[in-house]
Amino acid sequence: MQTNVQQGAIVVPSGADLSGKEDYLVELYNDSGVAKARLPNSNDTQPLYVLQDGGDASGDNVTLLPLEGGKNYRIETEGTANPGDVFCLADGEGVAADKGKIRSLPAVAGTYRGLGWFEEIAVDGQTALVRWSPQGNITVG
Repeated sequence: MQTNVQQGAIVVPSGADLSGKEDYLVELYNDSGVAKARLPNSNDTQPLYVLQDGGDASGDNVTLLPLEGGKNYRIETEGTANPGDVFCLADGEGVAADKGKIRSLPAVAGTYRGLGWFEEIAVDGQTALVRWSPQGNITVG
């Protein structure tokens, strides 16, 4: 029997200041037995939530919308993209300001985690319409 479960948005404490990061991808992590939200810690992370309300400071309660297949979302974009482009996490490891943003799969050789597709033309800084559909690692040669 399923007990103590819920559907839809969840509220958890933030593990960092997430103010102004609405429409960014976030992940949950364990902080001494407490589930907390943060921007993705690395580019190979598979974030499972979109931040809806980032609170005002670290430790504030934040609202997260779980990502589900078959739905589209608006997520903050780095760079440009076209409909049908695969998206992955932006380079949050190299540029802290880009953590939680998405970008079109780059042409630069490497392995990226495909997270879904753009459904419209996107420009830098836009919250672009995307379809969540994790594809696993994609190697660009």
